[in-house]
Amino acid sequence: MDFLQRLASYLDRPLFPWKKLIIGFSVGQFVLETFLTFRQYRVLQAPKPPAVLAKEINQETFDKSQAYGRAKAKFSVVTSLIGQIQNLAFIHYDVLPKIWSWTGDLLLKYAPTGFRGEISHSVVFMVAFLLIQQVMGMPVQIYSTFVLEEKYGFNKQTPQLFATDQVKNAVITSVLVSPVLAGCLKIIQKTGNQFVFYVWSFSAASQLFLFTIYPIYILPIFNTLTPIEDGELKSKVDALASKLKFPLKELYVMDGSKRSAHSNAFFAGLPWSKRIVLFDTLIESQDTDEIMAVLAHELGHWQLKHTTQQLAIVQANLFKIFALFSVFINNRSLYASFGFHAQHPIIIGFLLFSDALSPMDTLVHLGMNMLSRKAEFEADNFAKELGYETQLATGLIKLHKQNLSSMDADWMYATYHFSHPHLSERLKALGWKSDHAVVVDEKKADKEGIATTTGRDEL
Repeated sequence: MDFLQRLASYLDRPLFPWKKLIIGFSVGQFVLETFLTFRQYRVLQAPKPPAVLAKEINQETFDKSQAYGRAKAKFSVVTSLIGQIQNLAFIHYDVLPKIWSWTGDLLLKYAPTGFRGEISHSVVFMVAFLLIQQVMGMPVQIYSTFVLEEKYGFNKQTPQLFATDQVKNAVITSVLVSPVLAGCLKIIQKTGNQFVFYVWSFSAASQLFLFTIYPIYILPIFNTLTPIEDGELKSKVDALASKLKFPLKELYVMDGSKRSAHSNAFFAGLPWSKRIVLFDTLIESQDTDEIMAVLAHELGHWQLKHTTQQLAIVQANLFKIFALFSVFINNRSLYASFGFHAQHPIIIGFLLFSDALSPMDTLVHLGMNMLSRKAEFEADNFAKELGYETQLATGLIKLHKQNLSSMDADWMYATYHFSHPHLSERLKALGWKSDHAVVVDEKKADKEGIATTTGRDEL
């Protein structure tokens, strides 16, 4: 505690260079990420697939995957540069105090007298700030969806659906953020410098509530979830869930194809009541046993308590953030550096503090990626031990072919960015060896007489 008090005193010096520090962090992160993208770009120029995939990926598919990866890499540098310019402009032109002042004027003009305090002002400010960010990011989203993804055959959205999604996102974000933010600010006002434990507890409870309502109330706003009818797939999923004592309540198929050709699967819900959701694109591209292998992998995360471990780490990191914020919350030097001289709104302090915390966040991000990749290997091995070794390998290959995912990666880029091992690593860990290629479109393959299954060489 004495250390934190000394740190607070040191950081609250009148001439402490907060602006230069935060700008330096921002620019440094941009330079680092651009350098890593350059390293990955060189990998994406390789003319041949990795050895483990030599029999699996034909040259046409590999070339298209490499081209897609290079296009995304270029686009990421451009979007990062745009974000960097926007961030520097926000700082240089004191945009935050201007938005704060503007939202305060709106409240004075239109809000009842009882809704003009700091909490109401902070909620209106935050909603306005998020909406401004959403509008500023829209050109990038439009290009990504209707140019980049469209070029490689992934986009299925119409302009009308895209616009509707934007409106829904804005409304839902405003509705969910407002009470959580108001609750946190009220707790801080009531508890003073002792707020850390109370705000953390409230935030953790809010996260649990959002996790609970997401698959039931929020996801259906964007997609149609249809219970899978009785049949082979449902019977096998029920049997696997029963074998693992997984508390499966419902198995759904989601119309992911109305937005994208990419495939996925996930489960959500409370510890005692889970829902599994399969994208329709996954069902269309994989056979039943390959879908079961994908689900075995996902259930492996549950059985091995990866989700619980990650949740515990996230909560510990959240507690750390609030504990450090208690050092910054009364830092007048920080507020003054960004144009807040007379007022010191808590939400502004937290936003500025978050920028100052970015180097530490990067370290946490790296650690989480390392743990996540370890968990992915363990979940793959779990599926393998259940007897889905071959089906998991072929399913992964099909997913990567369908999604044009990168087949290989630069180790530094992967360490920084990837929460999952890339395909070559996962196949090597599974001990995969093939005698002929896996084909994604089985109906087409049947017509052409191409083998669609593959197995390991027998010892």
